[in-house]
Amino acid sequence: MENKKEMRNWLNEFNLSHPLVIAGPCSAETEEQVLKIAHELKDSDVSVFRAGIWKPRTRPGGFEGVGEIGLKWLKKAKAETGMLMGTEVATAAHCKLALEYDIDVLWVGARTTANPFAVQEIADTLKGTDKIVLIKNPVNPDMALWLGGVERLYAAGIEKLGVIHRGFSTYEKTKYRNIPEWQIAIELQNKFPDLPLIIDPSHITGNRNMILEVTQEALDLNYDGMIIETHIDPDNAWSDAAQQVTPDALKQILKDLKIRKVSGDNDFDQKMTKLRANIDVLDANLLELLGKRMKVADEIGQVKKENNVAVLQNNRWNEIQVKMVAEGAKKGLTEEFIVKLFRGIHQESIEHQEKILNS
Repeated sequence: MENKKEMRNWLNEFNLSHPLVIAGPCSAETEEQVLKIAHELKDSDVSVFRAGIWKPRTRPGGFEGVGEIGLKWLKKAKAETGMLMGTEVATAAHCKLALEYDIDVLWVGARTTANPFAVQEIADTLKGTDKIVLIKNPVNPDMALWLGGVERLYAAGIEKLGVIHRGFSTYEKTKYRNIPEWQIAIELQNKFPDLPLIIDPSHITGNRNMILEVTQEALDLNYDGMIIETHIDPDNAWSDAAQQVTPDALKQILKDLKIRKVSGDNDFDQKMTKLRANIDVLDANLLELLGKRMKVADEIGQVKKENNVAVLQNNRWNEIQVKMVAEGAKKGLTEEFIVKLFRGIHQESIEHQEKILNS
């Protein structure tokens, strides 16, 4: 698969003056709920109304979606509001029903993307469709697996393709429900700059109060749109209550977002804006890693205190220095830079450990 300007055709056909907005409830619950939310979003920047019809759950026993009847509700919402309709598909049977009810936008969920057999089955079922088909990143941080899903759909003759960045699962406790791992999406974006890229801040954050922050970060990185879960009564939603916003809250978020306007005919400005945004993400990742390193240094300090061992271990420091200089050279970094960098890190580690020994 090669990058082509034509990949953006379906997005350009919306003729929007703002990023694409897909919004609606995590799950279709009742006909009344679907229609009420759709009508409240009708006269906003939302172009595609979304609702989950089938809900894959990690463990059995939870609400797994209303099924086919929900597609009837979406069809009615489309007739009444004129908005396009979108939903997640995970099997060939889902695809056939979605096509039967003329759903406009289909997306492959994170759990499904992680299974190439399932993606191939979906690609075979949708072969040659003119529907918009989006693919979410897999649950695990694997750019090749994400891209492989896109390639399977592309090989099936599906031309209206895009990707959704919804974050990646982790055992670590972080402020995110699914950590963004921005560098993976950036790498995909660099390989295929014309493949529309959409942020899913609802699943990344798991917290409605962080939706604006993460969406803004994505727009600063030249993302093309957003998919935000929206419910008339979020706290009582049948699934993912904490990450859904009300229609009024969504409209305020869309109003507060800052769209970075870059002159379309100034190639230098466009490239610099994107590269600087990439640098900002990488710098944030560096600080995150340094913070984690210092926590390990604190643990080492505690062990030294318990065993009455001196903070400074020269042999260990010399080993680190030699190893890092060699590794840095492989990455085009000078010995002088590596020595300065790790001296600073080492000094910070020593200060952390001295505080623990003297506490």
